[in-house]
Amino acid sequence: MSVNPIDLSGYGIHVTDIIHNATPARLYEFAITGQHAVISASGALATRSGDKTGRSPKDKRIVDHPDSSADIWWGDINMRLTDRSFAINRQRAIDYLNTRDQIYVFDGFAGWDPDHRIKVRVIAESAYHALFMNNMLIRPDADQLANFGEPDVVIFNAGAFPANPYTAQMTSTTSIDLSIEQGEFVILGTQYAGEMKKGVFTVMNYLMPKRGVLSMHCSANQSAAGDLTLFFGLSGTGKTTLSTDPARQLIGDDEHCWSENGVFNIEGGCYAKVIHLSKDSEPEIFDAIRYGAVLENVVFDETTHEVNYDDASITENTRVAYPIEFIKNAKIPCVGPHPKNIIFLTCDAFGVLPPVSKLTTEQAMYHFVSGYTAKTAGTEMNVNEPTATFSACFGAAFLMWHPLKYAELLANQIRAHHAQAWLVNTGWAGGPHGVGKRMSLKHTRAIIDAIHDGSLADAETRTDPTFGLEVPTKCVGVPSEILWPRDAWASGDTYDIAAAKLAKLFEDNYKKFEIK
Repeated sequence: MSVNPIDLSGYGIHVTDIIHNATPARLYEFAITGQHAVISASGALATRSGDKTGRSPKDKRIVDHPDSSADIWWGDINMRLTDRSFAINRQRAIDYLNTRDQIYVFDGFAGWDPDHRIKVRVIAESAYHALFMNNMLIRPDADQLANFGEPDVVIFNAGAFPANPYTAQMTSTTSIDLSIEQGEFVILGTQYAGEMKKGVFTVMNYLMPKRGVLSMHCSANQSAAGDLTLFFGLSGTGKTTLSTDPARQLIGDDEHCWSENGVFNIEGGCYAKVIHLSKDSEPEIFDAIRYGAVLENVVFDETTHEVNYDDASITENTRVAYPIEFIKNAKIPCVGPHPKNIIFLTCDAFGVLPPVSKLTTEQAMYHFVSGYTAKTAGTEMNVNEPTATFSACFGAAFLMWHPLKYAELLANQIRAHHAQAWLVNTGWAGGPHGVGKRMSLKHTRAIIDAIHDGSLADAETRTDPTFGLEVPTKCVGVPSEILWPRDAWASGDTYDIAAAKLAKLFEDNYKKFEIK
């Protein structure tokens, strides 16, 4: 029986049984009966994404079209695809969908600001994928659905069917293809649901800057008084932990835009990692795993359906997707004013960056483009030093324009709305990993609190001679010797050598973005 009948013949799809914007209850029913999913002990739907348990960035392709080619940051992230190869993959997906007895359609919005939202249609063979996007997109009410009209973007998810590796520009049986001009996104050879989420983000990363709106890979929260903070940071820097604050409302945890109206969340839900999750460590996420949420690739007891969040035998990348209203202190609608503070989080395993630095607009641009953090040394290869990691704009994998385009938009917004940017190091102090100690979470929270209460903005600063950063000399709740990292090292000369080395890594990385 079809739900909310819809005609897809315009796409060449002629399946008669189409489940359109079904309720989570119906999607649960379809997923459990036909797709090897179960209801976990918490009530969330637990399922598997097949062989692919993460994104396939090397298989992402963008159609090289004259109307958009000059805009795209071509290279290892945005790889070219011909119109012909896109047409072949699109037809392959549609032919496969036409072999299904039943398919699922979800129509929703990306972007909480009505002035900048886009309409997204997801067409998939899997109830699990429909429920996932029901959670991740903004859910239309009955009137919005009835008047949805033509979508701006259509996702054809035929992920259970492979791409033909002999098609030009294909390097495997997986392909994730975007045509900006057609407003279409084709998925073959992977059932990992995150490809749809990040596909929408990629589209927004093209469309929004074209309108003069900054799209951002960050989280955002807001105080009761209305002060909004953006948190940028790569994996392991503490972005989720530090932006989750019971005293502040959550605007969103991952994808936002900053327009002339303020900040708005792109998504209608959250897609959180759950490896080693516990109620004590992250109670908000733990409590959101309930009926309506989708657990992906977790291990559970076959009899009780209790999930073992510490079991990584399927993947370390275990996930849960849930509507944002499952978070108790979420702000609905997910919009806020222009930010007062912008926090760049880095986990500096070299142990040389200050715990907190006050940035000028130009420094904010530099650190935004750099997107720095450092991973700790691995023992397998006998490496004794940390490894620097740079990801432009803290989300290079999803950028469409050159990183400096986003950095210029950021600088313009900072100047126009008098936001203050900060660099906060959650990594090591007193020496590199293996010598020094990890920054205390208590001290880092004290720094964030001092940013929010305004006391750090007025604090006296001292200029770091290597990085040119303005370092506060005092912060309530933080020992003064920690604030100036050289003082925490056993040898100042050794610190100077390490700092110079990291500064050189920054310089070498930034050269890639200089426009010649």
